[in-house]
Amino acid sequence: MITAENKAKAFALTQTHKTDVGSPQAQVSVLTTRIKEVTEHLKVNKHDHMARRGLVQMVGRRKKLLKYLEDKDFEAYKAVVAKLGLRK
Repeated sequence: MITAENKAKAFALTQTHKTDVGSPQAQVSVLTTRIKEVTEHLKVNKHDHMARRGLVQMVGRRKKLLKYLEDKDFEAYKAVVAKLGLRK
């Protein structure tokens, strides 16, 4: 479970302004943090199928947001990918 501190740090990475929590950049940042946490959980709990399903859903949601961002604002897309270390 993502803590409020971790969520605030994730938002701070890509916020466009101080109270930005709904932009695609901010949403991708928080989803990436949650995906990393669930991935670590699944390394220990291999048979947790509900967590695995949630992980697949989060990855799909992040993929859709990144596609939207790539289509609408390519510069912001490149910045988010670079900051979060996605797509090597």
